[in-house]
Parts: sequence; structure tokens; C-alpha cells
Amino acid sequence: MRARHFTQLAGLSALWGAGFLFTRIATPQLGPAVTAGCRVGLGAVTLLMIMRWLGMRWPRDHWRELLLLGATGIAGPQFLYAWASRYLPAGYSAVLGVTSVLFGAFASAWMKEESLTWSKMLGCVTAFLGVALVVQLGPLRPTSDVVSATLVALCGSLLSGSTTPLFKRATSRMEPLALTAGVHVAGFFWLLPAALWNLPKAHVTPTAVAAVAIMGIATSGLAYWQYMRIVRLVTPIAALSSTFMTTVFGVLWGHLFLSETFTSGSYFGGALVLLAAMLVTGFNPLRSLPWLNPLKP
Repeated sequence: MRARHFTQLAGLSALWGAGFLFTRIATPQLGPAVTAGCRVGLGAVTLLMIMRWLGMRWPRDHWRELLLLGATGIAGPQFLYAWASRYLPAGYSAVLGVTSVLFGAFASAWMKEESLTWSKMLGCVTAFLGVALVVQLGPLRPTSDVVSATLVALCGSLLSGSTTPLFKRATSRMEPLALTAGVHVAGFFWLLPAALWNLPKAHVTPTAVAAVAIMGIATSGLAYWQYMRIVRLVTPIAALSSTFMTTVFGVLWGHLFLSETFTSGSYFGGALVLLAAMLVTGFNPLRSLPWLNPLKP
């Protein structure tokens, strides 16, 4: 991965890490369906406006693929993450989100995009051990709601990670902007019925509206477009490696702005999850440091 792509992914990770924070702020007020629906809908509007400004054509020929990716890669993860945020702190959700790298690695292996090695299998086991430690040893009591929310967040990670190879393949048939706009419109289509059904129950506040607006325009719209541009140029797992940094930012923003605390047990569990993701992807942050690789040209 080139330094330019890594820098871009780092910036996107800061935004996506804040997404866990804003989801945690908006969902208790609006509910998961309205939060996810408004976020994806605003992202779709933002991207469609950019397409119109650039004079780009709508990818009508790929509507079936867009509907599938919109459901599994956009609507499903956003709704599940929003639902889990009712019971999990933003930092917890960010740590659990790292498992998307593991699911992405196994999906890539199944689709013949990556090879499945013993280190990746060990990483999978390590990851779920880390998740268990986060839930059992963190400041939250492992109540039925917390356990259920953890499983729901993991399902969101499963959808998000396993669809990355599909997005990679889709970028060979569609421009990144058209693809990103298409899947967000499709995702909004899937979320709209539930959002309308739950809208009368939503408690609309300026804070919740601002949080959803930032997520929709920035994290789901502009950031996801940039992410698709990077996915087109790198491997699926390299693109998913941004999840490592997203986790760090998610925990950091939750601690700074929501006063969330982690115990030593939850930090250890989170470290195991990160280690597992590195085992699965073969990602070694020290490899890129020239002073640790004197023979590297």
C-alpha cells in the first residue's frame, strides 16, 4: 500500500471513528431505524448532487448488483450498528468493528481473492477471545442486553467485512462515485419502510439532527466515496486495514467526548482483537519503518 493511500485511509478512519460517537448520540433520541435511514439517505443525496454537478450517468444497468450491495453492505451494517449502540458505548462498538477485517479475510479467501493460512485461522480464534474479554471484563456488566448488542454488532461487522470483496469487484464495472451513490440510494430504499414506521416515536433534537447530518454528509457520503476510490486500487484486506485506525479513533472520541472508560480487561481484549486482525491480514506496521529495515532499498 502506498503512503498516499495509507494517509487517506488514516483521515477516513478518524471520520469513521467519530461515526461511532455520533451514532451513540443520535440513536437514543431517534431510534436505530430513523438514525440509519437518515444517515444513508443524506449520504445518497450528497453523492447524487456531486454526480449531477459532474454530469455523471446513473449506473442503471447494474441495479440488481446495487440493490444487493445496498442491502448487505450499507443498510444492514448501519442499522445493526445503530441498534447495538443503544446498549454499547462507542468504544465498545469500535473494538467490535475490527472483526469486519476477519470476516473480510475469510470472505476474500472463499471468493479466491486471498489465501487462507494458519495465521488467519489463529487470528479468527484470537479475535473472538478478545471480543469475549471486552464484554466480560469491561466496565459494563454482561447483561442479556449487552450480550445481544454485541452479537448484533458482530453481525454488522460480518456484513460489512464480507461484502468488501464484492465492492472491489464492482469497482471494475462502475466508477467509484456512481457505485457509492448507487449503493446508498439502494440502502436508503431498504431502510425507508422501517424509518417511516418508527418516525413518530423519534425524539427529534438539534443534537441528534446535527449528529445524523455529519454522519450522512461526511462519513457516509464523502468519506465512503473516497474509500471506494482506494478500494479500486488496493486489495480488499488492505482497504479493510483502515479498521485498525478506526478502532483507535472510536475509543479516543468516546473517551474524550462521552467520558467512556475502559478497564484493563477491556483494553487487553481490544489488543487481542487488533492482534488477531494483524494475523489475518499479515499487516505489520513496523515493516514500513526504514530504521527497522536497514536492508530495505
